[in-house]
Amino acid sequence: MIMKKIIAIIILIATIMPLAQAQYIGQVTAMRNKVADGYNFWLYAPNEYYDYPDDLFPVIIFLHGQSLCGNDMNRSRKYGVLDALAMGRHIEALVITPQNPGGSWRPEKISNILDWVLENYRADRYKVYVIGMSLGGYGTMDFVGTYPEKVTAAMALCGGCTLKDVQGLGTLPFWILHGTADAAINISQSKKVVSALQEQDNDHLLLYDWLPGASHGRLARIFYLPQVYEWFFQHDKLRNPDQVNRNFSITLSDMNDAYNGLNTHGGNIITVNHLDP
Repeated sequence: MIMKKIIAIIILIATIMPLAQAQYIGQVTAMRNKVADGYNFWLYAPNEYYDYPDDLFPVIIFLHGQSLCGNDMNRSRKYGVLDALAMGRHIEALVITPQNPGGSWRPEKISNILDWVLENYRADRYKVYVIGMSLGGYGTMDFVGTYPEKVTAAMALCGGCTLKDVQGLGTLPFWILHGTADAAINISQSKKVVSALQEQDNDHLLLYDWLPGASHGRLARIFYLPQVYEWFFQHDKLRNPDQVNRNFSITLSDMNDAYNGLNTHGGNIITVNHLDP
């Protein structure tokens, strides 16, 4: 009997200690079958969302690559914005992380999710940002190029675009990054978009960087860099719709230091609410 009590106490201490040491930074909810003609998605709200009930909050949409496609929603948290939050990166925004079950991202499905969040949460429609990598880089360009009026600024990593007309990407601050050693998606796919915008003299809001020697997977480190979110939040579709902030850079050195100051073991806990069975 005594031994059972001791074991129970040990288990209780082992359970409580990590929670006591962890920092609760927000809540992420699994949204399944919530939006008609939309994807299942995670929705993250920072603690500030609940602390300041009169404030509107920016929205960040993260579009994952092909390796995270499927129906297990936990797969879509393996890297990207939610993972950066779990490691301790502070991002004061609502974060939408859809999961693509397979195939190309469909812009209308992403748009339907965004509309639902704007209607049901205190989301600032003038501060909507999109970032995606690989298949998600294609998804970012396709979505933003289809609905440029809904997006404030965007960043596409090692992707491309399937749209016949990419000129919508030139109507807002848009940052394209691609590694020169990318063996999965050739850098020519990003360069093709840049050239199309330049040929129409539609690149005044465009930034692009070709990262020397960087492989496809290397660019996943970009999600963990603070300057990504600082750059986003410098743009406001209401106050400065025709301006792009060029006072930011992302280098190979930055990517090497992407995890500095973060807990790579995920010590920061995001409270998970499974409200939708």
